[in-house]
Amino acid sequence: MDTKSLTLLVEILDAGNLSEAARRLKMTRANVSYHLAQLERSVGMQLVRRTTRRVEPTEIGLKLYRHGRSIQDELAAARESVETLGKTPQGKVRLSVPSGYGLFVMAPWLLEFKQAYPDIVLDVLFENSVDDLLRDEVDIAVRIMSEPPQNLVARELGQVRYVACASRAYATARGLPQRPEDLARSPIVSAAVIGRPLRLSAYYSGQPRQHVVLEPTVISRNYAFLRDAIRAGLGVGILPDYVVHEDLARGDLLAALTQWRLSIFGRGMYMLYMPNRHHPRAISMIIEFILERAQADHEGKPGLMPAAGQARVS
Repeated sequence: MDTKSLTLLVEILDAGNLSEAARRLKMTRANVSYHLAQLERSVGMQLVRRTTRRVEPTEIGLKLYRHGRSIQDELAAARESVETLGKTPQGKVRLSVPSGYGLFVMAPWLLEFKQAYPDIVLDVLFENSVDDLLRDEVDIAVRIMSEPPQNLVARELGQVRYVACASRAYATARGLPQRPEDLARSPIVSAAVIGRPLRLSAYYSGQPRQHVVLEPTVISRNYAFLRDAIRAGLGVGILPDYVVHEDLARGDLLAALTQWRLSIFGRGMYMLYMPNRHHPRAISMIIEFILERAQADHEGKPGLMPAAGQARVS
């Protein structure tokens, strides 16, 4: 066994299947399969289990993967130390950020970071569909969720406050909902999860949590569009406070159910990235930069809530 064999194993497991590993290694799938078989023969044990969609490590395969990953990380760190000596920070960072939080909150942070480090390339995806960082080759993902996945490092950026709101014209014509169950009979403007009911949880002064199933009449992952739909009087919006805070402050929109704490997709905002990996300097820098900006904004700006507790690292 040599470092080349361990690198092959790491690439296969990182890629998730032989075809993707072959693409990344610029080899044929048959060649990757052959070298994997040779490695397993030299070890005398099966290292990878193949399913219809993915490859998964056996117990010994996972141990060797960790050794191989550690070697790769050390080599990458040494290489970067030499290459960046005396140079301004360089590299590429690929981020996946929520369409709403990314646009309304994070965009100024990312622009400030780019201005400070012009030689770092930022590739920013404003969407919520990335769920496999390795497969989609994403370095950092920011997500709203109740609990972060156990297989990733999770750094809490803050909490999300949801608000129910409507335009003055809508409130005059139809009135504002007085209780959470009124939302079930109201035209709702909100993001939604395709193929699943939209469930709202409402909390009030120690009372049992209420659940309401919503049926939005305007659905989008574009939060600027949702805000415009609420302004146009098309229904009651259920959106994060940071999307409509300025409209509420100006009185253009009116808040409802202000005594209730509302939640749809979870309330925690987490930055996620792969554990146990060497992060190039550019990625490490933007991770710390985002954490600093999140702490400052969530503790100092209206419409944002600070983190509930200390960051959890898987």
